[in-house]
Parts: sequence; C-alpha cells; structure tokens
Amino acid sequence: MKTAISRYLAVAVLGLVIPHAASASGWEPRDETDKSNVVLASWYGPTFHGRLTASGQVFDQERMTAAHKTLPFGTKLRVTNLRNGRSVLVVINDRGPFVRNRQLDLSKGAARRLGLIQRGTGPVLIEKL
Repeated sequence: MKTAISRYLAVAVLGLVIPHAASASGWEPRDETDKSNVVLASWYGPTFHGRLTASGQVFDQERMTAAHKTLPFGTKLRVTNLRNGRSVLVVINDRGPFVRNRQLDLSKGAARRLGLIQRGTGPVLIEKL
C-alpha cells in the first residue's frame, strides 16, 4: 500500500513540476540568476555511436555529452536525476531531442551514471556551469 501511495505522489508531483519547468522550445537561461531548471531527459546511444554530431564531433555513447535544442555547443551542465539524486557533468555537443516534451538527450554513458537506462526518461535538474 505504501508503495502505491508513494508512486501516486511521485507521479502527481512530477505532473505538476515538469510541464511548468520548461518552455516548449527548451530551456534557455533568461539571465545570470536563472541557471537551473527541471526538464524531462531521455538518452540515446547505439544507433548514433560513431556518427557525427551537429557540432561536428564524432558521437561516443560512453562520453559525458548531451543534446539540447538551443544551448550553445560546449555548454557545460550539471545534470541531477531527481528520482535518486545522482549527478553527472555533461557537455552539449549535439541537437535534440526531437520528441515532444523532452528537453535533454543524454549519451548512454551519462544516462547509465544517472540511473536512467531502464526507464528511458526521467526528470532531471540541469544547472548551467
């Protein structure tokens, strides 16, 4: 019973937080004081491993990189999984994700460290460094 209630509360809270946390076009800091946000992240890897990213780098699914629709290439982010508290530092080197309601696409290696592989997506806090 406790598990069902906990799950319900988590879904209810995430349902309130995620839609209001980021605009449809993705997150951009409005000023120097607005450097963090909660977004829905996903991950990508095997299909794109070895191919060129939008920045011209070869994609390595095990490196700590991410794709974002608008943040400049080379932007460094601290990404924290809100379900378990794990954090990684990533560098933006690609564009995406191109799936509705997702704002950040992590490399497989970053997603593994965050514990997102099995679920595929999850709410994360991103902080621009």
